[in-house]
Amino acid sequence: MHFSTVDYVIFVVLLVASAGIGLYYAFSGGRQRTTQEFLLADRSMRCLPVSLSLLATFQSAVAILGAPSEIYTHGTQYWFLGCSYFLGLLIPAHVFIPVFYRLRLSSAYQYLELRFSKSVRICGTVTFIFQMVIYMGVVLYAPALALNAVTGFDLWGAVLAMGLVCTLYTALGGLKAVIWTDVFQTIVMFAGQLAVIVVGTHQAGGIAEVWRKAQNGSRISGLDLNPDPLERHTFWTLGVGGIFLMLALYGVNQAQVQRYLSSRTEKEAIMSCYAVFPCQQIVLTLGCLMGLVMYARYGEESPLDKGYVKSNDQMVLYFVMDVLRDLPGLPGLFVACLFSGALSTISSAFNSLATVTMEDLIKPHVRPMTEARATLLSKMLGKVNNNLYIYAALSIFGMVGGPLLGLFCLGMFFPWANSTGALVGLVSGLVMAFWIGIGSFVSRMSASVPPVINATVIPDVGNMTTAVMTTLITPKPRPSGVQALYSLSYMWYSAHNSATVVVVGLLVSFLTGPWKEKELNPGTIYPVFGNLLFFLPQRYREKLCCVTPLEDNVSRLNATNQYPVSNTAFLLPL
Repeated sequence: MHFSTVDYVIFVVLLVASAGIGLYYAFSGGRQRTTQEFLLADRSMRCLPVSLSLLATFQSAVAILGAPSEIYTHGTQYWFLGCSYFLGLLIPAHVFIPVFYRLRLSSAYQYLELRFSKSVRICGTVTFIFQMVIYMGVVLYAPALALNAVTGFDLWGAVLAMGLVCTLYTALGGLKAVIWTDVFQTIVMFAGQLAVIVVGTHQAGGIAEVWRKAQNGSRISGLDLNPDPLERHTFWTLGVGGIFLMLALYGVNQAQVQRYLSSRTEKEAIMSCYAVFPCQQIVLTLGCLMGLVMYARYGEESPLDKGYVKSNDQMVLYFVMDVLRDLPGLPGLFVACLFSGALSTISSAFNSLATVTMEDLIKPHVRPMTEARATLLSKMLGKVNNNLYIYAALSIFGMVGGPLLGLFCLGMFFPWANSTGALVGLVSGLVMAFWIGIGSFVSRMSASVPPVINATVIPDVGNMTTAVMTTLITPKPRPSGVQALYSLSYMWYSAHNSATVVVVGLLVSFLTGPWKEKELNPGTIYPVFGNLLFFLPQRYREKLCCVTPLEDNVSRLNATNQYPVSNTAFLLPL
């Protein structure tokens, strides 16, 4: 099953259209001559394109390939991840966006210097860069490898084409080109998935037949309320643990924060976050439907079991090529959909990495430079980031995103936290994340090795039958101690690691001298405890927590506009 000429044409049209959008914004408007226009689209974007760009940024090819395979193999329990989207987007809309937007930042990590110190800002920036570089490797290489194995599409040709196109329109057109390209690529993603679902459902005998076969195969899952955090997927791991993953993605990740900051007003930024909610539900539903259609076609005799593919990631592409083999152009449309996911993620990563490198690592440490030189350097950074660690084999996005989420929560919600506590908390969270992640991987690899049975005596048939039956009915022992930590569901990683940062950060802060709200820069604290404990008398609230409303903090910021010398270089007046 290989591409036809029409399929190649459709794929090339996608790449040319994406590059064309970048060229258009390179030679129109302000022509990307200032860092404000290049990195923040002149803060002129409206709600709709920002919301679609927010959706596309982390709707990568990995998700397009992974969700249907998950549904095919394990059933529809994964769909309950959608329950986490409500709070996972509501909290960023009303907590993180107001703080970031009213401080008029360019980088989310500028907040860390305002709240803590320059060293915390640098540590947060370096952690983010490491996270995104590894994630880019997975997003770019994994779908190209799967495509090569199933369709014969040249592996390095796909990698090189995506890398060059992303570099071109990101470096020339800036954030505005990235956002509008995301809009185009989101439409392509929806079209490609819908084409496969419609044709596959028709060939399976209709949606009723698909549902019947899925029910007979026990692929329609009910509500699993098992509270055990070691279970891979339950309502609690997906619906509650998923909230923290969403907060790490949509609350404090620079790629998303940069889109909020590019909005014309704070209200439009909030509305764009709200608009992502129904779009995410549609994307999740499409992935689940594709998985069910796959099961209706193959049943228990999967292409993986028959040896047609070598991994679950390749099953979706095999299914697409199998279903659409007699419809020239549609396989190319789905591959365009697949690579649209990769392009949108990679371009967002390039742009956000260029921003944090420029704003957090270069500007604060070099003499003042002209606007033209700063813009040129930002464009060069967008090109350089294309060549980093393309062979990454493991995504640690949740592992690193959790500690970063904890660091921002420590700063925004706990006025007592100091710089020392923030640094120690971040390091503790990262150590815990890698300890659990690597330990889990090693533990699973050890468990996959079949045990060696040393038998010196052959029992009679009756004893053998008893032994086998005992083995079959004996429940698998629940892991304990360190093994229980290694068996923690990956959906709890963000929650566990962010909680580690907050707890350790607060303990260290109280031991080394907690800060007071009046000693902090205005606008850097969100009074969450003051809002939650509204029923307490004023004097107790003042002793226990921050009670100054965010609006008052911003008023103080406007009135004084006075900051330590280290902050004046990057804080813009409201």
